[in-house]
Amino acid sequence: MDKQPLPHATTSLALGILSILTCICYGIIGLPLGIVAYVLGRKALRNYSENPEAYRLNRNAAAGKILGGIGVVVNLIYILLVLWVIYQVGWDAMQDPEVLKERIEEMRLLHR
Repeated sequence: MDKQPLPHATTSLALGILSILTCICYGIIGLPLGIVAYVLGRKALRNYSENPEAYRLNRNAAAGKILGGIGVVVNLIYILLVLWVIYQVGWDAMQDPEVLKERIEEMRLLHR
């Protein structure tokens, strides 16, 4: 009997890579991709461990799970960083470039 390919292994890997690459999209895109990659990778590895004679071991599942976890962490850090910058500068400054420029200059003078 031929062994089947492990379901969701390659999908998990692709989504894990995309979650890291899309981190610069304010974490909005990368965070759910990372979560889905982690869950699919974990599910694929569980399927293999429950029935190893039915599936070929595919390292993509483990890599997707790891990259999904890294993607979640990196995206959360990025979201927290964006929120911290908004807190430091102020939401009103984010709407007006001149006010933003003034606030950044004030922050620069405070840290000298």
